[in-house]
Amino acid sequence: MFLLKKIVAPCFYPVSLCLGILILGLLFLWATRRQRLGKRLVTLGTWLLLLLSLPFLSRQTLIPLESRYPALLQPEAVSWGEKSETSPKWIVVLGCGHVSDPRLPANSQISGAALGRLVEGVRLYKAIPGSKLLLSGGVVFDPVPEAEVMARVAVLLGVKPQDISLETDSRDTEAEAKIIAKMLGREKFILVTSATHMPRSMALFRKRGLQPIPAPTDFLIRESPRPLPGGFFPRAASLGQVETAAHEYLGLAWAWLRGMI
Repeated sequence: MFLLKKIVAPCFYPVSLCLGILILGLLFLWATRRQRLGKRLVTLGTWLLLLLSLPFLSRQTLIPLESRYPALLQPEAVSWGEKSETSPKWIVVLGCGHVSDPRLPANSQISGAALGRLVEGVRLYKAIPGSKLLLSGGVVFDPVPEAEVMARVAVLLGVKPQDISLETDSRDTEAEAKIIAKMLGREKFILVTSATHMPRSMALFRKRGLQPIPAPTDFLIRESPRPLPGGFFPRAASLGQVETAAHEYLGLAWAWLRGMI
């Protein structure tokens, strides 16, 4: 089921979807007599690719995800409850992909999103006395657990090794919520993940009876005081933003259908 999910989901991403429509249209144009249908499909695929690559439109797919939870700008003001004096203050950082290439330094082995999450986790760690990091990420398509690579980067960023714990058995967010619930029990903790991924993560963790404190990071939408001229031209980055949004909406739908949220 896990592998099937990883194969089917990309078929609904913008580039795959648009190219699929365009290729189907070309097949009708060149290999059949249904010229009108072929022209309509090519036109649809072209317009869809254009619209999804426009920055001011692609932003609209991200706003419902990234506006759900604000950034945790004052971590020192977080209330940890009565056990805060005796229990560690856990900061849970979810992974987001890596490739354990020994030719590269550890910070280049994790994805840009994973690095953004880890940097935010380290920022919170340094701002909250008595806190510890719980880095999450197991083996998916790489033989080295992602949490181990993230831990090496965290040490490079100044985190004490004794303040790092690892969760190395999960393959996706659903598994992370299940395993971390067993590791931390009912302890309060800060949850760090990408802003687009936070709504799904919070729903999955809350379904397990946990009440994490959201600390979204890696925001893709940044408000500029003035309109940028490039916002009206197609960009490959906009397609990437729509792909990220599509991934999260599909993940939310899949979790809802399975009763996980």
